[in-house]
Amino acid sequence: MTSLLSERALLIGIIALAVFLFAGGLLFMLSWAADPVRRRLEAVESAGTQASHSWTAVIANAVQPFARYVMPTSGKERGSMQDKFAKAGIQSPRAMPVFYGVKTVLALVLLTTWILASNMLPRLSTQQVVVYAALVAFIGLTIPNFVLNRMVERRQRAIRNAFPDALDLLVVCVESGLGLAAGLQRVAGELEVSHPELAGELERVTAEMQAGMERDLALRNLATRTGLEDIRSLVGLLVQTMRFGTSVADALRVYAEEFRDKRMQNAEELAAKLGTKMIFPMVLCFFPSFFLVAIGPAVIKLVQAFGNGATH
Repeated sequence: MTSLLSERALLIGIIALAVFLFAGGLLFMLSWAADPVRRRLEAVESAGTQASHSWTAVIANAVQPFARYVMPTSGKERGSMQDKFAKAGIQSPRAMPVFYGVKTVLALVLLTTWILASNMLPRLSTQQVVVYAALVAFIGLTIPNFVLNRMVERRQRAIRNAFPDALDLLVVCVESGLGLAAGLQRVAGELEVSHPELAGELERVTAEMQAGMERDLALRNLATRTGLEDIRSLVGLLVQTMRFGTSVADALRVYAEEFRDKRMQNAEELAAKLGTKMIFPMVLCFFPSFFLVAIGPAVIKLVQAFGNGATH
């Protein structure tokens, strides 16, 4: 009896704490959103732009107050998250507060929803309710990470698919007499419609070069932002070429040939793996249907024959 009372008291305490946190966070968010000083500062910062009127800005302003309590304090974790944001193509300075604010709000909303829904499931024990509540909160914390990882993978795939076209165009531009910066700018303009992700990265490289940044540093920043081994190899080749003063066109031509060979080898490797990968679908899907069609009628006739023999 005492253990049952303690479990009920624990459940009531968890519900009260969740409701208190949710109500307090909601009141804090409303008061923060209604602050006239904050609204005036945002109006000054967004003068002449339409960014503050978008739905993304509204969400950012709503969840940002929650982020200060859950944001990482170590510089290593902050750097890792900034690197992920860069690879996902997110350049906003408010990306990290918004990300952790969304995680917190989502976890609290799912936890509160589960606690309210658990009242309609009387067969669940208190221990099961607590375990499921922790699981729901964990799911709420991991969903933003899953979405961010998918964004990184999708953007890297788009840049990887656009890289061969960009490399061929860059070789043509450099061999026609353009410099490296002008060639990158021309390639970015050509790929702006078909491959906007890579075009945006190349435009940023040219903007950094025009702003006075050294070319090798701008190229290394490109490799860091994309996180692709192909671009990192190209950047290393270009940096080494500029350091030793050799021809950029010759280096790009050699790398383009090596990259084509590498793509051919990757295609041959995928083709060689195809037979092994097809074993499991064939065993699970094709062979049962084949045996059913080929042997099924004979089995039915045998069953009928043995059935008639047993009857006689």
